[in-house]
Amino acid sequence: MSLQGRKILVLAADYFEESELLYPVIRLREENADVVVAGVTRDAVKGKSGYGPYPVDVAVDEVDAAQFDAVVVPGGFAPDLLRRSSRVLDLVRHFDEAGKPLAIVCHGGWVPVSAGILRDRTATSVAAIRDDLVNAGADWIDEPVVVDRNLISAQLPRDLGPWMKALITALA
Repeated sequence: MSLQGRKILVLAADYFEESELLYPVIRLREENADVVVAGVTRDAVKGKSGYGPYPVDVAVDEVDAAQFDAVVVPGGFAPDLLRRSSRVLDLVRHFDEAGKPLAIVCHGGWVPVSAGILRDRTATSVAAIRDDLVNAGADWIDEPVVVDRNLISAQLPRDLGPWMKALITALA
């Protein structure tokens, strides 16, 4: 399956879960997608286990969401930093309103919680933020991967394969 001609935005900040950022970038590039990593600034980011610095391509303020087909929000503790950016939240709302795939994993669910887009949606996440998703109006279920329209959520690094398969299928 080829994603030639598809452009994917991956959001990044310090303390990202290394596998949840690196695997989607590599996997999507294997499918010939154009992957752009955006940070809150243009500064390189470091993973929660010390990986890095990992370069970002652009700052979120430079991103035109209309030019992208999907957005990926890796987990770790980066989502807690990402959700503090009003620009990140606006981007996530744009993708959701446009019905474009929004792929979140682990603690990545914090970003759509703060964007206010989870009411009456079904999603999963790492169990540690289950209450956050439920309090935001989501129907949280204990499954490795959950697809609810354009929202593609996964729990843990062990679920990266099926999560990416779901995103690639949505984009194909």
